[in-house]
Amino acid sequence: MEYQLVPMDRSHLAGVAELERMCFTTPWNEAMLEEELYNDTASFIVAEGEDGSVLGYAGLHVILDEGYIDNVAVRPSCRRQGIADRLLDVFCRFGQAHLAFLTLEVRPSNTAAVALYEKNGFREAGRRKDYYENPREDALLLTREFQR
Repeated sequence: MEYQLVPMDRSHLAGVAELERMCFTTPWNEAMLEEELYNDTASFIVAEGEDGSVLGYAGLHVILDEGYIDNVAVRPSCRRQGIADRLLDVFCRFGQAHLAFLTLEVRPSNTAAVALYEKNGFREAGRRKDYYENPREDALLLTREFQR
């Protein structure tokens, strides 16, 4: 499958919002995603297919030397092909160069995502009680620290 990683722009908003609805029980809408285009603390990248379609995306917010990964999502038909790994790698390489740590939340029941994050050096730092709804579930708080 041919694709490239590019910064999210206005042309991606509908595709990213569609992906949000496919992948998450509380999805971000187009307006929320558009706001991130003008947020100086945000960086969103898209795995864009040859036809311009959104195959996956990931979002990062940075405050000082701390990074928070908002979402990593891949179209269900495109999973298990390394897209999420490549998206995450961009943020991990940025973190290695510029941050003290990256952190994120994930459902413990999302074993594929937990395995992906652990493979990329993230470790459990705690739990957030009843963080998710539909269904209600705690969140694992995963963190990757960087030597500076």
